[in-house]
Amino acid sequence: MSTDASWIESMPGHYDSALGPALFAPFAAHLAELIAPLAPQRVLELAAGTGIATASLVHALPGATITATDLNAAMVAWAAARVPGPAWQQADAQRLEFADSTFDAVVSQFGVMFFPDKPAAFAEAARVMAPGGRLVFSAWDVVEASPFTAAMVDSLAAVLPADPPSFIVRVPHGYTEPDQIRADLRAGGLEPGTLERVVLRGSSPSARTLAEGFSLGTPLRFALADRGPLDELTAALADQMEGRLGTGRLEAELAAYIVTASRAG
Repeated sequence: MSTDASWIESMPGHYDSALGPALFAPFAAHLAELIAPLAPQRVLELAAGTGIATASLVHALPGATITATDLNAAMVAWAAARVPGPAWQQADAQRLEFADSTFDAVVSQFGVMFFPDKPAAFAEAARVMAPGGRLVFSAWDVVEASPFTAAMVDSLAAVLPADPPSFIVRVPHGYTEPDQIRADLRAGGLEPGTLERVVLRGSSPSARTLAEGFSLGTPLRFALADRGPLDELTAALADQMEGRLGTGRLEAELAAYIVTASRAG
């Protein structure tokens, strides 16, 4: 497994507590609201992470059977304790071990950007979807459209000007072209439906909380550890983030695409 998609040891906890409310919770509620009218009875969630969207799905679909998966064992263990009820298991979205036509809906919140072979993952989603099933997922827009994350990218450039880590721009904010998304869906045997750019607002207790979440709770951690003492770099990034965003509680816009697709044919 590439470090670009690795969460180990304490990382899920930092990710969940520091970045969950700031970046992911607003879209989790929005995604669940979109899926609820479809009334799926069997739902598969891919790249479920710490279960932030899963919890919203459980609330929005009280009668559904939800299977929540993630590639990372540490994420699955954390999320299963955080969100009881769904069937939790480790799974590779590109090689699913589920039977054909098993699910009415396949959902992923900010997971598709991490799939190395996106058409292969979409093909697997198409295979496990029942006729009439729907894929619904979110993917971040360009990093400049989300001020919290943009501030972190600028802070990395200030603290490590000779070799700033590229993870944030390259992976979570690296799948931003609507035409490419539609082409990948079609290559996976899915018919693109809606692709809507949605702007919501996130909040964080402080800029330092955001810096710690990015530095200690995402795969950026590995790149930082390769460049120097992790605690010192995290503190320097927190200072930079505070200088850019200010002190005290913060709110900012978050921009992402919400995409739907159905099985072709």
